[in-house]
Amino acid sequence: MLSFVLGSGRCGSTLVTELVARHPDVGFVSNVDDKLARLNLKGQWNNALFARSAERDPSLRPFRDRRRPLERGRLRVAPSEGWVVLDRQVSNIFPQPCRDLTARDATPWLTGRITDFFDSRMQAQGKPHFVHHLTGWPRSGLLRSAYPDARFVHVVRDGRAVCNSWLQMGWWDGYRGPDSWYLGPLSPGDREEWEASGRSFVVLAGLGWRLLLDAMDEARRLVPDDQWLDVRLEDLMDTPRETLGQVLDFLGLEWSAEFEAGFRLHTFQASRGLAWKRDLGDEQAALLEGVIARPLTRYGYPLLHSHAQ
Repeated sequence: MLSFVLGSGRCGSTLVTELVARHPDVGFVSNVDDKLARLNLKGQWNNALFARSAERDPSLRPFRDRRRPLERGRLRVAPSEGWVVLDRQVSNIFPQPCRDLTARDATPWLTGRITDFFDSRMQAQGKPHFVHHLTGWPRSGLLRSAYPDARFVHVVRDGRAVCNSWLQMGWWDGYRGPDSWYLGPLSPGDREEWEASGRSFVVLAGLGWRLLLDAMDEARRLVPDDQWLDVRLEDLMDTPRETLGQVLDFLGLEWSAEFEAGFRLHTFQASRGLAWKRDLGDEQAALLEGVIARPLTRYGYPLLHSHAQ
């Protein structure tokens, strides 16, 4: 079975992917596979090496930087989104398209490249389940054209926290403006909203998050109910065993003794609560909440400002 963990970025989808990848029955694309994309590695030992690296590093925390393959002078194998290897072995349509990828993009050539990429790795790794992590657009329409039975776990985090984090990340390209960022041009209505804010970058981050969440909702509408699961990061932090158990059940994986050993390596820190309000200040936080009030409410996040609609 092939499953995908989706998220907006800075939402906790990396944590969920790594937790699922602790399961002995799960294969995945690793950071080493991605760094050595020219070699087209199939990751035969990814799961075992990930388990061994975790055993030697019991201080794991959910939001540490996992982008570097070298930690403390040693190689750490961990799940990766695999943008470099996907670009090289599948198509450069994958990493940063200007819109979501749908069934309309599923040409026979591209579908064949996708199935060749994942099938070869699933066969080499010999695991009954394979999980891949993707952030940004859902891309589920294209992926379901290649794998109609694929399952999708969508990880959601409070959009105010996500946008606050984006604004602090060196890779966030919103500071170049919506004519240059990877999400593509704003709709006339969104453009008007951004211009009316004085071209606020806080508002632009909110518009970007809203755009991605709307795309996720549209993607979910086209997927059978038993193939899509929404998971809130805050629920995982508050009740990790219960929430992760729901994810495993959805994926058809058992909570085995071996998985329990890997699960215990993670420390689940309580939510940072209103850190975004402290970082942004009351005025900008209220402005942001007004932009993303609709998806916040849809996913069960309470609004703090009565004027937000």
